[in-house]
Amino acid sequence: MHNNYSIAERNKIVEEHLWCIDTVMKQERKVIASARLDRDDVYQQLAERLIRSVRTFDPGKGELVPYVMEQLRRELRSMDTPLARYGITDAPRSFGAGDQLSLDYPAADYGFPAYAAA
Repeated sequence: MHNNYSIAERNKIVEEHLWCIDTVMKQERKVIASARLDRDDVYQQLAERLIRSVRTFDPGKGELVPYVMEQLRRELRSMDTPLARYGITDAPRSFGAGDQLSLDYPAADYGFPAYAAA
């Protein structure tokens, strides 16, 4: 952490910059729609990223708003993958939107390494 914001100061800065989330969502509405992302989920994820961005911001390296906007756009782009969209962690890269998991077989049968039997 390169800034010395208290939690109260950080929260105030976050509240003052919530408009950045709305701006990014408006600019990237086609991405959100084409990825069939839920707008409430996107807003929540971007709000979490805003908090992290304010916490990790280094005032010596530039201004806050451009930094926050870029961080929010990066977060939105990372949400546009099937792995992130469906909330599946450790999924193989070949796992896509049309794939289905059966509850009758262990996850290791699908190539999920974290769930392989030891």
